Amino acid sequence: MNRTEVPLSMCFRHADAIRSDYPELVAGVLHATGVGSAADVGPRVAEYTTRAAARLTDTTEGQFPEVLAWRRTFARMGLKPTQYRCASESLLRRLRKEGALPRIHPVVDLCNAISVAYAIPVAALDADRIAGPLLEVRYARGDEHYTTFGGDTEAPAPGEVTFVDSSGRAHARRWTNRQSGHSAVGEHTSRILVVAEAMHDGGADVVPELLKTVAQELAAHWPTDPTMAVLTPSAPEFTFGG
Repeated sequence: MNRTEVPLSMCFRHADAIRSDYPELVAGVLHATGVGSAADVGPRVAEYTTRAAARLTDTTEGQFPEVLAWRRTFARMGLKPTQYRCASESLLRRLRKEGALPRIHPVVDLCNAISVAYAIPVAALDADRIAGPLLEVRYARGDEHYTTFGGDTEAPAPGEVTFVDSSGRAHARRWTNRQSGHSAVGEHTSRILVVAEAMHDGGADVVPELLKTVAQELAAHWPTDPTMAVLTPSAPEFTFGG
């Protein structure tokens, strides 16, 4: 869309089949406007990664209950958990091996650092790159199209869990494994959708705290007042924009 236009109202939800098959899912969603690439988030990123590194001192990320829960989820999806890792596990593994996370964009850097601090996958998408009115986490039919970070086009296999917008574009592969290059936060991003998803016991307590942390950090670095919600079977949708 033209970034000067007023965005239409959009809805994010998990398909009924996903909620039925994964009743342990706890999802939090946040929408923020007015963000950009000019912010010094280094000190805050360091604080969150230090917290994660301390937790990794005597163990590995593969022993974290948050990660183990996603490994079980990936196994249920027919994926080898050590071949396809959820985003937070991949980031924690990189932090443990390299001692730091890559610097990409202030918004992404904050979300990645918060993700490792909580060991929960956190996706940050450029909301203006999502075709409305619906973005749904659902099983792929096989006709969706996904753009890699390298610009190649892939087709998620039928049955794969992905984020699909109203144009049939997939914004993730293998649920929390890999985001799309099409909606990656970049230099021109001003409006974001952040999604955090937990599968472990205690997720219902942690996800609201994580969302609040993201909102506070965004508001501290940009002129934004994020809206957010924790989605439940009785309140499964989040409407944003408009």
